[in-house]
Amino acid sequence: MTGALKRVTLVLGGARSGKSAFAEGLLERASASRLYLATGQAWDDEMRERIASHQDRRGQGWETIEAPVELAQTLEASARADRPVLVDCLTLWVTNLMLGEHDIDAAFDGLARALPGLAGPVVLVSNEVGLGIVPDNAMARAFRDHAGRLHQSIASLADEVYFVAAGLPLKMKG
Repeated sequence: MTGALKRVTLVLGGARSGKSAFAEGLLERASASRLYLATGQAWDDEMRERIASHQDRRGQGWETIEAPVELAQTLEASARADRPVLVDCLTLWVTNLMLGEHDIDAAFDGLARALPGLAGPVVLVSNEVGLGIVPDNAMARAFRDHAGRLHQSIASLADEVYFVAAGLPLKMKG
């Protein structure tokens, strides 16, 4: 049922690049039953609107679990061979870890350890934030650096990696 998906797929792209829609399409073509692990939190009206827009676009056939911080643990508990998982998105997860002052290295290591042993395929979506200028403040630089390290780690484990720009996917690995 999920044979078209590799064990671990990473989808990177900029804001509003089409990466989430591309990743959703991968899962929709693979299985009628899909799990969406949402890392975003509705802190304000604008974020609530973004979440609602994503939910409307996905439509039927998706179960959603919110996992703003405990991503590795939630993946391990919910992955199944007959239901692919979409994680959207890793950069919001990094934000949640930073704002909550969690041990980022431990969280990253936990995710890297969990991915190879999951019971079913997973597609992880993330914003590539390292293509622009060097941020002008320490927190933004730390965020960019954390995201870059995480992307390298996940890409090294992934069977497939895509970069999406203007809604067009470029296969980088696999």
